[in-house]
Amino acid sequence: MKLRKTAAVGAVVLALSVTATACGKSGSPDEDKDKPKNGSSAPAAPAYKVNTAADVKGSPVFDRIKGKTITIGTKADQPGLGFENPSTKKRTGFDVEIARMIAADLGFDEDHIKWKTVVSAARETQIEAGGVDLYVGTYTINDERKKQVGFAGPYYIAGQDLLVKQDSSIKGPEDLKGKKVCSATGSTPLKRIKEPKYGVAEAKAQDVYQLCVQQLVNGQVDAVTTDDAILKGYAAQNKGKLKVVGKPFSTEPYGVGLKKDDKALREAVNKAIEAHEKNGDWKKAYDATLGLSGAAAPNPPAVDRY
Repeated sequence: MKLRKTAAVGAVVLALSVTATACGKSGSPDEDKDKPKNGSSAPAAPAYKVNTAADVKGSPVFDRIKGKTITIGTKADQPGLGFENPSTKKRTGFDVEIARMIAADLGFDEDHIKWKTVVSAARETQIEAGGVDLYVGTYTINDERKKQVGFAGPYYIAGQDLLVKQDSSIKGPEDLKGKKVCSATGSTPLKRIKEPKYGVAEAKAQDVYQLCVQQLVNGQVDAVTTDDAILKGYAAQNKGKLKVVGKPFSTEPYGVGLKKDDKALREAVNKAIEAHEKNGDWKKAYDATLGLSGAAAPNPPAVDRY
């Protein structure tokens, strides 16, 4: 197997984490590199060595996919995190790099990764039904979701924030009373913003955040809410028109979703995350994606084994 060096993302956002050491073949550079909108060169994401001897004993999922293809679910509309170029179909972003690291440790190079775009509302269904083997896409770990799926990580900690127009009077969640706010269907931020204490006039749901951003630009809503990491990418795409308020009002630990009872696979993914944090891949991946926002890489969070 041969692993390609992935390209650096051309948009921006916040941070994320995970890296993994592995034995095997190193990747070759990917010639199609995205660049930031300002035209400057972006640092390249690292190449991840493929562990050709990988084996996860006791994992039903790994037994099914070993030597074949791993299907990884992610987002396609989140610049800097999980983004698919509509022309080239190339995937870039911090979540994508995290997924590639883990896949390499499990023995899969880029040619043996099948990417699948999954919207927030369908994540649990896809994992439970085997539609995806792993899900890496701004997926907040919480107790309610643990009733349906398993989580490895976290690999990054985000916080819910607000995206508003540049001239908006909204400075934080305390200013949302009577306002219209949009978020993704089935997301934690949508559920939270509906709480009575915020007093929003309407909480609109869309399948993807890009539709929420369009409604904000068109004046159909007053704010878009989700994790600050996601919102910074959209603010960068709409420079001078939109801004992130910068007052996070939650803690969102991002995890890798997988089958609930596949403890062997969960531990293998946890080890991969820890290994790539330790060997520096995690920071390099951050610098090549979310780091383009100008925000320095944070310390990666400790893995939570439960």
